[in-house]
Amino acid sequence: MSVLYSPADMMAVSMARLIRDGEVVFVGVNSPLPLAAATLARRHNAPNCTFVSVGGGINPTVDKIMAATSTADLGRGSASIFDNQEIYGMNGRGGFDLTFLGMAQVDARGRVNSSFIGDREKPKVRFPGGGGGPAILPMSKRAVLWRAGHSPKIFVEEVQFTTSDGNIDRIVTPLCVFRKQDGRLVLDSIHPGVTRAELAEKTGFRIPNLDDAPVTPEPTAEELAIIREIDPDNVRRVEFGLQ
Repeated sequence: MSVLYSPADMMAVSMARLIRDGEVVFVGVNSPLPLAAATLARRHNAPNCTFVSVGGGINPTVDKIMAATSTADLGRGSASIFDNQEIYGMNGRGGFDLTFLGMAQVDARGRVNSSFIGDREKPKVRFPGGGGGPAILPMSKRAVLWRAGHSPKIFVEEVQFTTSDGNIDRIVTPLCVFRKQDGRLVLDSIHPGVTRAELAEKTGFRIPNLDDAPVTPEPTAEELAIIREIDPDNVRRVEFGLQ
């Protein structure tokens, strides 16, 4: 019998499963879902991965995760502490095997817009900006994007402005997981309970393999137990209130 779980649980578990044992994994600022995923992976499927937080902590040991991924708490129990300059130096040398990055918009070719919509001088919508994304996305060996929302305004045919572009491996949403293939996004898996018609309606570009992609395996009882232990305050759900 299936165990009850939320879209946030599905996303955190899906991201954790993408972490390979032994990888160096970077989690940036304002990233509670990837923080939950990396912590889960270290306790479950990738115990030998190295987790690097944007605050500079290396493999921190904390009782529970928190919404602020740049907090000093992520230095507690760390094997080492890096400053921000060292983090970007490590990125520039290709030291990150996998990076989790947020985004505002992404198009069918995997180009990210986190800057604005409309006229550059008087935009209709102004996003938070790319932060370190333009430097990190092309240098990380693999990048996983995520967004706790899924609509035609987020997943567009072509972004008006490219903030960053690079080595996208997967994109995880509450509805599905995309991967990049032959220069375009295709469906890697569709989450349980999501219909293919719903996914097509909420995606602003044609999904070429919509009918053929498999269903994402549900979170296991063990994965959910770990998630709830490390995140008793449901920090992983915070981003869903911002959509």
